[in-house]
Amino acid sequence: MITSFESTVILAKSRATLPSRTLGIRVKIERSYVLILTFAACFFLPSLVTAQYFPPAGSWEHRKSAEVGFDAAALAAAIEFAQANASQNPRDLLEAHYRSFAREPLGEAIGPFKTRGTQTGIIVKDGYIVAEWGEPARVDMTFSVSKSFLSTVVGLAWAEGLMGNVDDLVGPYLPPILLPPGDGEPGRESGSGFGAHRPVYLFESEHNRQITWNHLLRQTSDWEGTLWGKPDWSDRPAENPDEWLTRERQSPGTLFEYNDTRVNLLALAITLVWREPLQRVLAEQIMEPIGASSTWQWHGYENSWILLDGVNVQVPSGGGHWGGGMFINTYDMARFGLLTARRYRWGSKQLLPEKWWKMATTPSATNPGYGFMNFYLNTGRRGLASAPESAWIHLGSGANMIYCDPEHDLVIVARWIDDKALFEFVAKVLQALE
Repeated sequence: MITSFESTVILAKSRATLPSRTLGIRVKIERSYVLILTFAACFFLPSLVTAQYFPPAGSWEHRKSAEVGFDAAALAAAIEFAQANASQNPRDLLEAHYRSFAREPLGEAIGPFKTRGTQTGIIVKDGYIVAEWGEPARVDMTFSVSKSFLSTVVGLAWAEGLMGNVDDLVGPYLPPILLPPGDGEPGRESGSGFGAHRPVYLFESEHNRQITWNHLLRQTSDWEGTLWGKPDWSDRPAENPDEWLTRERQSPGTLFEYNDTRVNLLALAITLVWREPLQRVLAEQIMEPIGASSTWQWHGYENSWILLDGVNVQVPSGGGHWGGGMFINTYDMARFGLLTARRYRWGSKQLLPEKWWKMATTPSATNPGYGFMNFYLNTGRRGLASAPESAWIHLGSGANMIYCDPEHDLVIVARWIDDKALFEFVAKVLQALE
């Protein structure tokens, strides 16, 4: 294969060996070299793009860890560490919910939960599986890793021109929408006035009309309102109940606040832009091209149904805070991690423009460790001191983690591992790289 650098060297050498008295011939020869090398570049460079291994649908090649640069004993010790630090939370995730988030005001479950599997993981190096353990084929909840699938679907809308710019205001893109009574902005209840069920706007108040897609993607909108029966203040509420309904709103873009009501708002907004179910968009444009299985499901809530062009559509949730979200096996998580680690390229196809990947991995002004949801960045190596600054993780409760490391062409999926052991486990895997 001839690279552009090699082409330059060859051409320079050809010039050096030709005497000056044959100038006319030399020019013709040089032009021939240029034509030949240009043709060679056009012919061979596409193969350079696809030289990396991408697992086809239905199979995934394995390699011995030593073949791709790991110390086999050290890697085995890292996996033993992960298994020894399995999550001690209840396997029944509905029970786990009622022990934790359900203690919040209006914290009742409104989406599906399931019983989870054992501590599980996969390590992928150079595209090949070098280790797997637990139950990688088992479909489980992945909680806030769902947010990374959501932001990817937003990216697809951007790539197709359904939105002009991520810094555009969200409100002008959306029609009034029929929602369950009580949902919408404060003071704009859809059921008020002669018992009528009226469409509502979600970005009409003085504060909300300032919100852009970028604010929603970075969780800096401070949107005020209620969606699917969950007020924004009810998610991780302030310690002082007197502040729940009276807190002064911060200008969009100035405050980072992890908030699932607003994440679900983004899911609703982009559903209205796509005018079709996000589950179908994700399946056709991402999951099928990367060879994912048919076993994943992206759930919403029992009350997150809307009438869209005459069809009932369920808006999926961006996590499992109240149930729902992405239910997926570990192999499919690893495929998605490999996709984002390789800048949304899969084989010869660029599934999302690299520009979107660059925006997604750019630190937020209000939170240097966060890009687009749910890209947790290693800015300043403050999260993972042993990892490159260019690495990131897609992270969800459980813990569920996809570690993406383009510098090492490495993807690690760890599920149902104790939160406190997560970063140490990643460090041990990196230490096992010779």
